[in-house]
Amino acid sequence: MQDLSLRKGREQALLRHNPWVFSGAIASEPPGLTDGELVRVLDHQQQALGVGHYQAGSIRVRMLHFGTGELPEDFFLRQLRLAIDLRRQLGLADDPLTNAYRLVHGAGDGLPGLVVDRYGSVAVVQCHSIGMHRQRREIAEALLRLLPDTLTTVYDKSGKTLPERYLSEVSDGTLVGPDVRDVVILENGRRFQVDLVDGQKTGFFLDQRENRWLLGSYAREQRVLNTFCYTGGFSVYALAGGGAQVQSVDVSERATVLTRENVASNGDFGERSTVTTADVLEWFRGQGEEASWDIIVVDPPAYARNKHRRHQAVQAYKRLNARAMRAIRPGGLLFTFSCSRVVDRQLFYDTIVAAGLEVGRPVRVLHRLGQGPDHPVNLFHPEGEYLKGLVVRID
Repeated sequence: MQDLSLRKGREQALLRHNPWVFSGAIASEPPGLTDGELVRVLDHQQQALGVGHYQAGSIRVRMLHFGTGELPEDFFLRQLRLAIDLRRQLGLADDPLTNAYRLVHGAGDGLPGLVVDRYGSVAVVQCHSIGMHRQRREIAEALLRLLPDTLTTVYDKSGKTLPERYLSEVSDGTLVGPDVRDVVILENGRRFQVDLVDGQKTGFFLDQRENRWLLGSYAREQRVLNTFCYTGGFSVYALAGGGAQVQSVDVSERATVLTRENVASNGDFGERSTVTTADVLEWFRGQGEEASWDIIVVDPPAYARNKHRRHQAVQAYKRLNARAMRAIRPGGLLFTFSCSRVVDRQLFYDTIVAAGLEVGRPVRVLHRLGQGPDHPVNLFHPEGEYLKGLVVRID
C-alpha cells in the first residue's frame, strides 16, 4: 500500500471522519498510482489518518477506515452487518408489508462509493467508484453470507454510475444467483413492478417511500396530478388513499406503461386513474391557466449534476414550480422535490420562494421532506443528503 500526504491544516475533515479527500488537499502522491488502489493517507507530519480507495478526479480518495491501523480483513463483512442491523432497527428487515429498501447508502453506512438496494430476494449493487467496483464480488458474497435465508441474487448495475472513462469496459450483470430482470415488490402493502435492468437508478425510487405515504394521507376525495410520475409510485398511494381523480404524466412511454400496470395491480380504480405520455411542461401548456388541481406532485429528475449547471437548474425548478402553483386550487397542496446534490436545501427553498413570489399567491410551508431513514447521512458528511422536498399550501 502506498502513501499519500495532505497539506498542512487539511486533515481536520478526516479527523471528523468525513470520508472525502479532495484533490486540493493533497500535498504529494506517489507516481503511478492507479484508480481503485488502496492508499494510506498521511497528514503533513506523516502521521497516518486512514485508508481509502484512490481515484483520479476531484474526489481523490474515498476513506474506508480511519486511524493508524490497516484495513481489517473482514471490513466489508463488518460494515454490511452494521448496515443490516440498522435496517432491522428501522423495522424494515422483517416487515411483511415492505420488502424493498436501501440496504447500503454510501458514506452514511461507512461504505463511500457503494449503494445497495434490496428488492425482496434480489440485491442490486451500484458502485460510484472503481475501487468499490473491484470489490463487488466480495461484497456480493458477504451479502449472501449475512442474509442466507432471504437473499438469492446479487445484481451489479454500475454501468452508468462509474466515471465515463470506465463505461466502455464495465457491463451490468448478475454477480451471484439466478438471473432476474423484473421483480414485484411490496411497499406499505402496495405492489410495484420493478425493472431492475432498464429502470432508473436501481429500478425504483426507494427514497420517497415515506413521502408517498404522506401524500396518500392527504389524497382522499382530491384531484391529484403526479408529474414526472416514473412508474407511478405517488399515483398508487394517491389512489389507495381515496383520490377522486389521479392524473399521471411522464415523457417516458416505458414509465407510463409501468404506471398503468402498477395502478392495475393495486386495485380496480376505473376512470379515477388517467396516465399520459408527454413532456410535463408541454402538457401544462396545453391545459390552459385554470387552477383545477387539489394536489400536484413535482418530482423531476436531477436538473444539475455539477455546479456548472446549477444556475440553469434553479431557473428550471422555478419555472416548473411556478407553473404548478398556478394550476392548484385555493387551499391546495404542492409536493415539490429536488434530487440534485448541487442544489442544497437552502437554495431549493429559496427557489420555491421565488416561484411563489412570481405567482403572487399566499404560500405556506406545511412539511419539509427528505430521503427516508434507510438513506442515513453521516453527520460529518452532509453531502450524503441529496433529496429535498417541501409540501406547501397555495391559497
